[in-house]
Amino acid sequence: MSEYVGELFTVKDKVAVITGGGGFLCGTMACALAKSGVSVVIVDNDKKRVDEKVSEIKKDGGKVVGVVSGVTTKEEHAQVLDKASLEFGKVDILINGAGINAPTPFLDIPLDEWNSIIEVHLTGTFLGCQVFGEHMLKNGSGSIINISSASAGPPLSKAFAYSVAKSGVKNITQNIAREWATKGVRVNALRPGFFPTEWSKKNFITKEREAAILGHTAMKRYGKPSELIGAVIWLCSDAASFVTGAEIAVDGGFSSMTI
Repeated sequence: MSEYVGELFTVKDKVAVITGGGGFLCGTMACALAKSGVSVVIVDNDKKRVDEKVSEIKKDGGKVVGVVSGVTTKEEHAQVLDKASLEFGKVDILINGAGINAPTPFLDIPLDEWNSIIEVHLTGTFLGCQVFGEHMLKNGSGSIINISSASAGPPLSKAFAYSVAKSGVKNITQNIAREWATKGVRVNALRPGFFPTEWSKKNFITKEREAAILGHTAMKRYGKPSELIGAVIWLCSDAASFVTGAEIAVDGGFSSMTI
């Protein structure tokens, strides 16, 4: 039985590019995929985070390279694809996970802040799907996982530009999934609930807001990054071969709650 399950969900010998791969959630995904036999390309604009994550994966015996890069131009994605192809020969998996946020009140949001958040989340996802999707279409196979959010709809308060961007990520995921459904490339979105970082606890989550969040989460707690791993491996594996255009919620029941 254990061999059957292992074969069903295997991702061994696949190659994954993970943007935002030095971060809180995507860094955990990167380590988990590396432990599962995936060759990993860590992409992040923070060199320290890239180096730390590469070192962690290598220490565990994983195959990994790091690329310090942003995600808001096509050239940046093309350079990452070139690096991944040079190191590992192909790309089978793309996780579009780069992201930023801000708690600025709506009437005070400056245009440059609005544009930056939209560019990183939505334009970055669009460009990643363009560049790596073309590569996967040529190969006739691939799995793209875009990172959605509980704020994709209905939107969350205090995260205006972020919520708009995440609703766009959900939409573009479904659009591309439809286009490529018969061409071997699956496109899905992962919808995490609340997995707060220290930054978000400081900038977004007051005691009152925490009470509201946990009161609206059926499990009455925050998620742990490790609790995203099962869904990620499933979506990357052939066990999800008939899954495309889906938004997979891993949120402790947050999206099932009303009153």
